[in-house]
Amino acid sequence: MIVYLVRHATAGHRPSWEGDDQVRPLDDRGVRQAEGLVELLGRLDFARIVSSPAVRCVDTVVPLADGRGLRVELSEALAEGAGREAALELFRAAGGPLVACVHGDMVEELTGDHAQKGSTIVLEVGEDRIEVLERLPRQA
Repeated sequence: MIVYLVRHATAGHRPSWEGDDQVRPLDDRGVRQAEGLVELLGRLDFARIVSSPAVRCVDTVVPLADGRGLRVELSEALAEGAGREAALELFRAAGGPLVACVHGDMVEELTGDHAQKGSTIVLEVGEDRIEVLERLPRQA
């Protein structure tokens, strides 16, 4: 199963955000990064886009979904703090390649490494392994 794992685009500085972190929006750079995903991923083979319910994650993949005529599916399995096993269960049940927009903690749990905001990692998810196939260039 191929998963295009997108770390959400930039959304300002968490400590300076007042209010519920779930609704923290993308900043101007993040909007450009989200728009850049259309060109970066728009021609790849996938039929689903799944995202953490956090606004910054959803907004990262909305331009891509709009460009492909898809809707963004929200999943708590990709929420911050949800844990690796919840995401893997979702990926293995997907039935085909998908784009998944997640938080930094999930990227680290799945790959063992840090990823910059707005970046994409191509994963191959098997029953008993996860392999990083490629790190795509970060947008904007």
